[in-house]
Amino acid sequence: GNAENFARRRQTELKHGRVAMLATMGYITPEITGKLPGYLSPSAGLKFADIPNGLAAISKVPAAGWAQMVAYGAFCELSQDQSAGTPAAAGDFGFKVLTSSDPAEKTKKLSAELANGRLAMM
Repeated sequence: GNAENFARRRQTELKHGRVAMLATMGYITPEITGKLPGYLSPSAGLKFADIPNGLAAISKVPAAGWAQMVAYGAFCELSQDQSAGTPAAAGDFGFKVLTSSDPAEKTKKLSAELANGRLAMM
């Protein structure tokens, strides 16, 4: 393939890996730390403790909750130019806490993120 197709596929892999890592943490964290106190939906009387882990949660979350998640995902996707050649296309959103100003260290951390994302996608 050509370099443009590789760059697009790498960008897609990075995005999917980040989503998979968040989903993995979302599954594991309530098992380890417990669930938040209070209500997920006060109007429906639905507490966080009432939501099961895993795929069973899909049917328990109200439609408004899913709409909020989709809206947030769309905001994240559309709020920044991620076209080819931009730093965001390579996964760099300028958040230096998790990356680094040192190019070698940044490359190492982004490679680790890619590997962890691949593992989470499995």
